[in-house]
Amino acid sequence: MASIHCFFRYPVQLNTSTSTSTSTSTSTSRVPVSSFSFNCLRCSRSSSSSSVDAHAAANKNVGDDVFSVTSSSEYDVDYLGESTKGDFNLNFDRLQPVGIDGEAALDGPIEEVARMEAQEAEHLLNDFGIPSPSSARNSPRGIFCSRTLNLRSISAIGYDMDYTLMHYNAWEGRAYDYCMVNLRNMGFPVEGLAFDPDLVIRGLVIDKEKGNLVKADRFGYVKRAMHGTTMLSNRAVRWSTDWMKELLDPNLVPLIIKDFIRQYVAVGKALFRAHVEGQLKSEIMSKPELFVEPDPELPLALLDQKEVIVSARKPEFFQMSHPLYEVVTGEGLMRPCFKARTGGLYSGGSAQMIENSLNIHGDEILYVGDHIYTDVSQSKVHLRWRTALICRELEEEYNALINSRGQRARLVELINQKEVVGDLFNQLRLSLQRRNRGRPAQTLAATNMDDQELTESMQKLLVVMQRLDQKIAPMLESDGELFNKRWGFLSRAGLWDKSHLMRQIEKYADIYTSRVSNFLHYTPFMYFRSQEQTLAHDSYSYYCSERNDGSVSGVIDN
Repeated sequence: MASIHCFFRYPVQLNTSTSTSTSTSTSTSRVPVSSFSFNCLRCSRSSSSSSVDAHAAANKNVGDDVFSVTSSSEYDVDYLGESTKGDFNLNFDRLQPVGIDGEAALDGPIEEVARMEAQEAEHLLNDFGIPSPSSARNSPRGIFCSRTLNLRSISAIGYDMDYTLMHYNAWEGRAYDYCMVNLRNMGFPVEGLAFDPDLVIRGLVIDKEKGNLVKADRFGYVKRAMHGTTMLSNRAVRWSTDWMKELLDPNLVPLIIKDFIRQYVAVGKALFRAHVEGQLKSEIMSKPELFVEPDPELPLALLDQKEVIVSARKPEFFQMSHPLYEVVTGEGLMRPCFKARTGGLYSGGSAQMIENSLNIHGDEILYVGDHIYTDVSQSKVHLRWRTALICRELEEEYNALINSRGQRARLVELINQKEVVGDLFNQLRLSLQRRNRGRPAQTLAATNMDDQELTESMQKLLVVMQRLDQKIAPMLESDGELFNKRWGFLSRAGLWDKSHLMRQIEKYADIYTSRVSNFLHYTPFMYFRSQEQTLAHDSYSYYCSERNDGSVSGVIDN
């Protein structure tokens, strides 16, 4: 699909007016537009119009005398290191003439003032029927924060189109069909193959040499693997270098590796042809209702933003410079131009050209996309833009995790029981080893155990652990099957560890969510704060204990 980027001016100033700038380019040429039909939101607000100051008196907004906004030339950083640009400031000198002392009105320890104000704010939010940011976050459609982000400091938001602004239902199936046709024309035997949407999930890695699909943990170690449509056993995954010797003739392995690479290249070419030849695109454009999933909340989430829409190629858009064309008619007539303007529709160009046209750079821009590489990591690494990842699967995984809580709790209980039993078994084993070497055990009680009592205790514990293993193994194997029976959860690799995909999301995406319209549940002035990250050496536990007087205190056990 074509890459289309929409850059929306973020409303950070109080006084705004309609921009009247026009392009001065006169030459036109008909260039085919490789983009889908997209209805642009034409808002009349611009944050940089020169007519703002001239009409400030006539277009005075409520609160202009009391509040001010930190400008891009006066901003600082707060105690979390985030830019304060776009923050609201209170003009105390404007309050005193009317008999209001802002500081005196909030006398008392700030802890008490904040507690009372927070309680009152919660009541007002409930009265207004507005969910608090914390409750919105604890839902399948929450926005989750990996790196603290102050939306108020963002001057423009860039959006990818496919699977970001637009979500498709049956596109993968049709792309698969066109790909099979191209492979058949290339001489590959594809008869009998059918599209299975549950065969794979996002975040898998293709092993071109061995012909495998693998799911790795955050360290890059393979946890699950598939060859063809067959899931490999844990033993084959553990000894991945030897799995082909079990299934294939070792003498044929070098030839088979070459064939895997040839098939990988051929499938890539076949799928690319399905994109560029236009048949698939024409089919979707002729019957969009069959492929496009409408989201009525999406326009509402974008209404306060002003856009520059660009059809571009990624990841070259972030790394290279291409000619920029302005689309001047609905039929796709375009003319060369050298600078994008707010409200325009363009093809080509580059990220650097967008920065220069909007006069904003780096962390003043938030880019939103669905692809961890072409959207999120490239804009982060090459341009230092702030980033947001759209992952529709989060909604299904969130619900699957909730429905798996009981099963996972029982599994954790069994694992903890085995750990306790195993600790005792290991102590007795060490006692037996020391006894055989004529050394005393760790404790007097273990030293005084006779040989029969020691061996019988170890036998019983060993049987218990073996039975626990028989119970735990299939439960671990089925963990995550509510999301995908083959691969388990998207964000997890094993019971506790994160998947390789989740590690990439944390590394490159400042925030992530399931769809763009989720921004509707937050204000454009939201301050997203990352949650505390638990480390391996965080061995303390925090709990509440009631004292005799009924008070509650936090106790830290080191």
